[in-house]
Amino acid sequence: MTHTNEPYQPDSDSRVDQTLARIFPVWERLAGRALPSWLVKALTEFLAFGIKQAWACLFGGLMLAGIIATAFWPQALPIARYDFLFLWAILIQTSFLLTRLERPREALVILIFHIVGTGMELFKTAAGSWVYPEESLIRLAMFGGSVPLFSGFMYAAVGSYLARTVRTFDFQFTHYPPRWATVILAVLIYVNFFTHHYLPDIRIGLFALAAILYGRTFVHYRVWRWQHRMPLLLGFFLVALFIWLAENIGTATSAWLYPDQREGWRMVSFAKMGSWYLLMLISWVLVTLVHKPHKLDRQQYR
Repeated sequence: MTHTNEPYQPDSDSRVDQTLARIFPVWERLAGRALPSWLVKALTEFLAFGIKQAWACLFGGLMLAGIIATAFWPQALPIARYDFLFLWAILIQTSFLLTRLERPREALVILIFHIVGTGMELFKTAAGSWVYPEESLIRLAMFGGSVPLFSGFMYAAVGSYLARTVRTFDFQFTHYPPRWATVILAVLIYVNFFTHHYLPDIRIGLFALAAILYGRTFVHYRVWRWQHRMPLLLGFFLVALFIWLAENIGTATSAWLYPDQREGWRMVSFAKMGSWYLLMLISWVLVTLVHKPHKLDRQQYR
């Protein structure tokens, strides 16, 4: 962890940074009357991290809130639950763009994730990997699969989160692998999600390849005063863990179900973490196509 005494210069286009830059000086003056300086600074860093993470999760959080709120959707209503969730996602996205809470680049990431995710959903539902048990009108049925269109926005929420964290935390990297190599890895992972139903599953080799490519990569990020660093592979795991937790919420509300949950809900197998970890690798590579990874600028933290 590196400390800098320079005043924090927020991203001129980031509302969360601008807001914190106005609030934190007041908070620190007030807290400094009762607490030692080091503790005030540590609490400021902690608060900044939590607020920025909440900001980055805004799209996904609102989608998850919609899934929870509609868990006991009345059958008598003229609109199906899944159709409402699709319209809810459109409303979120539109309002974000109109209020400039989301940048056009981030909207592009969401669109890419929606397309990639929907393609995988169609195949996986056809293969019986999971099912959407409720009826809806706004859905896509192709190749033997049938998915409500709101499902693509759940993948888009991951893309939105990653794109926002890159900007909000000013990600910089050391020992980042060549982007062409990461694209090849992402393509292999995506293809294996389909082919392992018919051919040998090569995910162990994919985990090994990911370790080779990203094993030395550190992400350096600035919360407020301090710059922190973390192995990028650890970051992938932590995000995958939270996705697994969100997936348990989604299945508990019967938004979708795995085969072993049809007769009664049970916790999603922790073995699914491997799939989500690989999905995180795909997600990250897609984001880097829009937000090019920046090499660490050591001059900033001397």
